[in-house]
Amino acid sequence: MLPQEELIQRVRELCHDDVRLVAALTYGSFAQGAGDAYSDVEFWLFFDPESRAALDEERWLAGIAPFRYAVVNEFGSHVVFFPGLVRGEFHFATSDDIASVGTWPALSAPVDQMIVVDHTGALRRALEMLREQPSLPTTGAEINALCGRFANWLVLAHHVARRGELLRAVDALTHVHRHLLWMARLVEGRTGSWLTPSRRAESDLSAQVISSITAATTSADAAAVAKAIAAAWTCGRDLWERLAEDVPAGLFADLDAAVQR
Repeated sequence: MLPQEELIQRVRELCHDDVRLVAALTYGSFAQGAGDAYSDVEFWLFFDPESRAALDEERWLAGIAPFRYAVVNEFGSHVVFFPGLVRGEFHFATSDDIASVGTWPALSAPVDQMIVVDHTGALRRALEMLREQPSLPTTGAEINALCGRFANWLVLAHHVARRGELLRAVDALTHVHRHLLWMARLVEGRTGSWLTPSRRAESDLSAQVISSITAATTSADAAAVAKAIAAAWTCGRDLWERLAEDVPAGLFADLDAAVQR
């Protein structure tokens, strides 16, 4: 049994024993049946509002197992590092937040695999409102918007690199990569990991497109950044032309000229 599986079992026991908990769900790789030694332990915990207000989150987490460190991330969830660098992500919420689950982009896993505790049935109702797969861009306008966001980040990377802000250019290129992966997944019909397009990209996408996107990665060196931006445009230009019925010729011409300087 993997350490993550032991931790998940312990969280399930805590959830069933905690009378303050109205509902709880798990999500991610283990809920999908695809967890491995590198996967996280991930839960949403919905307490009654009064108990949530008084809850000591780190004490609750310590009931799972001793941990090395805990921090609230930029999205408000508690991230815990268990021994061996097993990462846990826990969202502490109230029962009033259960309905918002129904607004998520898609299910993370089958409903029965996600539900840990559901004393009122509200969690199941919220989960059953979700589509199995996220909505994909299918119309011409949606596809152009996706490609346009790619161009937005690419032009930003180009400008800040020319200014000499190389670390900022590298940061912008990470957003370029994400959009290239979305575009490539649409072109190749491999949209199963749409919400996290880099997930399993090396096995999902063709060797050619992986090579093209890899060429667009870089260190913060002026020549390397310029080369990566040019590679990103070569890849993105090809994907855009394959996806869209009409392409913005003027923008294409400007980018062709810019990346060749």
